[in-house]
Amino acid sequence: MALGASLQRRWYGGGSPPLWTRPLESLYRHVVARRARRFSDDPSAVVRLPVPVVVVGNITIGGTGKTPLIVALAGAMVERGFIPGVVSRGYGGSEHGPYLLTGDDDPVRVGDEPSLIRRSGVPVAIGRERPEAARRLIDTGCDLVLADDGLQHYRLGRDVEICVIDGERRLGNGHLLPAGPLREPASRLADVDYVVVNGGLPAGEEVAMTLEGGVAVNMHDPSMTAPLSDFAGRPAHAVAGIGNPSRFFTSLAAHGIAVHGHPFADHHAFTRDDFVFADGCPVLMTDKDAVKCRAFARPNWWRVPVRAVLPESFYDAVAARIRS
Repeated sequence: MALGASLQRRWYGGGSPPLWTRPLESLYRHVVARRARRFSDDPSAVVRLPVPVVVVGNITIGGTGKTPLIVALAGAMVERGFIPGVVSRGYGGSEHGPYLLTGDDDPVRVGDEPSLIRRSGVPVAIGRERPEAARRLIDTGCDLVLADDGLQHYRLGRDVEICVIDGERRLGNGHLLPAGPLREPASRLADVDYVVVNGGLPAGEEVAMTLEGGVAVNMHDPSMTAPLSDFAGRPAHAVAGIGNPSRFFTSLAAHGIAVHGHPFADHHAFTRDDFVFADGCPVLMTDKDAVKCRAFARPNWWRVPVRAVLPESFYDAVAARIRS
């Protein structure tokens, strides 16, 4: 854990990568290139589905805002006449699949992000083999598959690729793992159809995305809501097991909240023991974390949902590309 935190500070804080990471980066670069060539040189290795496939992913380690974008994109495609479903590997869950989520599944089994997406009303299927999981969606009547975090899963054929970038951290130091945060070389961005930038300032033809959320929902009594301004001027514990916890902490501080941040690893499996706060202050957490904590939530725990906001012209362009 300490090593991972130290590396991330190097990735995004400037300075040269540790010398020991350089040969490993070269090896990783070779493996990534070889895997990509395997599918480009052998089209028969790529599984094409009978419906269009839109892949949403990133080329960096850590959260960039894919889940809110997937939910927003699914809703926008429904408005444009499609019946979308989401396919995911189900990272962090024990279920290997293929499995079609019911909406009441335990996130420990199916993963936190698939659970959160399913609770938005979108059909979701998970599986280590994404093409097989996607067929479960098609069997239910979906005529469009959105693949969550699938840029590097070349076996699944795709019609549109969308890469999401953290607008604050961008691509870090630009190095591949473990010398930097990149899963694939930065040149991969030239191959995707759209680059969506979450926060910060987009460059060139990049699409701007913002996350909006100013209301907290009580986890013990979901009928109770409160604007984040109600928490201003007093301390609150902020819990985040996401790729970039500081983004969540900063967003709360912007509302005048005295944040006591508690960062956890991405996809952390929360237990009651992670919440030993004896001061009685409210606890605020992301929706992604809250989905794993509902069973033992206390009256002073609140989730802070967000929604992705993008230009309508972006959704129109994606729909047009799908139809073509």
